[in-house]
Formats: sequence, C-alpha cells, structure tokens
Amino acid sequence: MKINFAICDDNRIDSQYVNELIKKWARNKKYQILIDIFQSAEAFLFHYTQNKEYDILLLDIEMKKMDGVTLARMIRKSNKSVQILFITGYSQYIAEGYDVEALHYLMKPIKEEKMFDVLDRAVTKLIQNEKHLLLKLSDEMIKIPLHEIIYIDVNRNYVTIHANKDYTLKKTLGEIEKELDERFFRIGRSAIVNLKYITRITKTEVFLSNGFSLPLPRGIYDALNRAIINEI
Repeated sequence: MKINFAICDDNRIDSQYVNELIKKWARNKKYQILIDIFQSAEAFLFHYTQNKEYDILLLDIEMKKMDGVTLARMIRKSNKSVQILFITGYSQYIAEGYDVEALHYLMKPIKEEKMFDVLDRAVTKLIQNEKHLLLKLSDEMIKIPLHEIIYIDVNRNYVTIHANKDYTLKKTLGEIEKELDERFFRIGRSAIVNLKYITRITKTEVFLSNGFSLPLPRGIYDALNRAIINEI
C-alpha cells in the first residue's frame, strides 16, 4: 500500500520529528510512503493546486499567517476523503475541527504510540473510502463511493441514494443494505443513514450535515447513539 503524506508546520523541528515518526511507522507496517513538508499553509496551497494526490494531512493549527483550521476548511470544499490530523499545543482548539471532519488532534509533544495508533485509524478510513456501491440505472452503470452517501430512503418500490446527487432505482432497501458496511445505520423501515453525516439526534429526528432531517422511529434512539459512539 502506498500512502502520500503532507506535513504543514512552520516549526522545522516539529515537522522533522513528525516526519521521522511517520517513516518509523511505515517501516513497521511495510507501507510505501511519500512525505512532503511545507513551512506554511500558503506554501501547501500553492503546491496543492497542482497536486491533490495526498491521503493524509498533518496540519499544525498555530501558524503565523493562515492557521491549520482555515486551511482544512479550504481543502474540504473539494476533498471529502483526505484524512486530516491536527497538531496543536493547546486543547482549546479541539472544538474547531468538527466541521472539517478531522480524524484526530495530536497534542504536542506528540507521543510515538499515540501517533502510530492515529495513523492506523487513518489508513482504516482510507480503505473504507475505497469501497463503493455499484448501481445499474436504466442506461448506465454508476459507481458511488460509500463515503459520499449521506442517506438512502425508500418510496414504494424505489430507493433513492442521496450523495453528491440523487440516484433513484427500483430496488428494495434490504437489497441495498447488504452492500453497505458498518458506517451505515438503518432507522426503521424507510431509511438508512451514514453515521458520519449525523450532526444531532433527538428522540424523534436525525439531523444531517446537508441540512436535511429524518424522522426517528420510536425505540431507535439508544441504539443509534451507541452506533455513533462506536463509529467515532
């Protein structure tokens, strides 16, 4: 497996330390890696316009001009699958990363064991993002990455997959469910939701990051809460 990394940190000592940790982790796992190091968010963005082939980004939050969270927001506008790890010396920044779906915050000084564990999780996410749903529509075959599916609902004999766009086909919800993985949760008879797109739940509704909400059947609340916790 080959993994492309980018480290963005204006502290050369810190970025070199992270670089060496990644290399050690990769040797232990026998992964092929490529690591690019940038001293500012602006330098990264200049390069990123020409090369977007990164799998894992390690972004320092406190940089002199553009900070890591602002940089992550810009990246997320066009890239939902790259794994973002924030590096920070201050715990008060942690809440700022939820809207960019950061995988984890690494607190300085970074501990080797913690770093390796987070990198393992990032690879698991990358592998998940390679999975897809193959749909046979009336005049074409469509391959939809599972990580792009927000939710799926059913109306009579037709299901609609809601992703970057909507796809409707004649199939049962049960048939679609068999092709999904553990990041999806079925809420009653009429819908399946991707856990990562849930922003809030109440006893009667599930609220999604695209602004939509779905009714939550009675008796599902506790099980859905447990599923969300297990997915984090």
